Amino acid sequence: MAEIKVPELAESIMEGTIAQWLKKPGDYVEKGEYIVELETDKVNVEIISEEAGVLKELKADEGETVNVGDVIAIVDESASAGAAASEAAPEEPKAEKVEPAAAQPAAAQQEEKQEEESKDRPIASPAARKLAREKGIDLTEVPTVDPLGRVRKQDVEGFSNQPKPAAAPAPQAKPAAAVQENPNKPVERVKLSRRRQTIAKRLVEVQQTAAMLTTFNEIDMTAVMALRKRKKDKFYEEHDVKLGFMSFFTKAVVAALKKYPAVNAELQEDELVYKKFYDIGVAVSTDEGLVVPVIRDCDRKNFAEIEDDILTVAKKARDNKLALSDLQGGTFTITNGGVFGSLLSTPILNGTQVGILGMHSIQTRPVAIDAERMENRPMMYVALSYDHRVIDGKEAVGFLVTIKKLLENPEDLLLEG
Repeated sequence: MAEIKVPELAESIMEGTIAQWLKKPGDYVEKGEYIVELETDKVNVEIISEEAGVLKELKADEGETVNVGDVIAIVDESASAGAAASEAAPEEPKAEKVEPAAAQPAAAQQEEKQEEESKDRPIASPAARKLAREKGIDLTEVPTVDPLGRVRKQDVEGFSNQPKPAAAPAPQAKPAAAVQENPNKPVERVKLSRRRQTIAKRLVEVQQTAAMLTTFNEIDMTAVMALRKRKKDKFYEEHDVKLGFMSFFTKAVVAALKKYPAVNAELQEDELVYKKFYDIGVAVSTDEGLVVPVIRDCDRKNFAEIEDDILTVAKKARDNKLALSDLQGGTFTITNGGVFGSLLSTPILNGTQVGILGMHSIQTRPVAIDAERMENRPMMYVALSYDHRVIDGKEAVGFLVTIKKLLENPEDLLLEG
């Protein structure tokens, strides 16, 4: 018998949730064949069988939380595909017998309760957990700047040295009152998915650990739209990918980052790390929430390569096929709320990055051409949220003005490239 275990996922991801079993007991599986989909904080990962044989037993149910190294299934490598097929008929009733847990509702409910509680356990290094136990600290209260939200030992040490406010007994009575619901006002309670919990935690942490500020500008999209209209058919014929606005904005962002390198930096304790590469995160909306896959080396790619990469990662995101490597290492992020109709917003920083650009809807508005003329022009508001600890207002404004000038004169992007 061969055991199928949860493999090492990433340095800061130690557990996941069984999203769905792709095989059932009695099925024959080939070596290297996917048998289960595991949901982690960032992406869904499909786990393979290391041996060929018949899947004999599932050790974890869908929705159950499992840790790296846990045995989640048993494969009988001595059984052949033919044997699995011939045993399919007698195996069917046996599969129903292998449900003793259903006959023990009390034990199952207790186990389910324990697993639900374990989902709320934050990601933390073993040293951090040990120190937290010794000091009696709840890890869910410890802020961290780690991109994947992992609580480190130094985070716990810093948190333990902070003065703690006196506990207020009065608010503790509120949960009991919240339980009372009016039967005439029906509600539905849905537990947050692991990924949604992580997104919520990250957004709060960023606002607590960064001095975030947003500055705005507007761009006349006339020239970009005219250029795109002239070139889009030939572009598609030559590159088999559509020419969108994202490649224009990505190239303009890279040019602005080169001019204002602090916007492409990262603050690490008392050091500022200037990054000499341009891996741009592009926010993609999925059913489980927003994810930010990274387009690598945007300074070395042309418009077609950028558009193709964006199309690829967007499809992978919506199909839950992103790998952890697709989400790590970005230096700056672009998010486009305009595709949903947003006219203006203040985007929140992504992880340890110090800048994020928000694009918005293109709206026809009257614009003063000069003192005597007005014209209706396609205008877009853009927003730059930035960490004021690293970037001064002058740099932030200059960054947006650079993007504005390049997009209003898109031929200049060729010179920048």
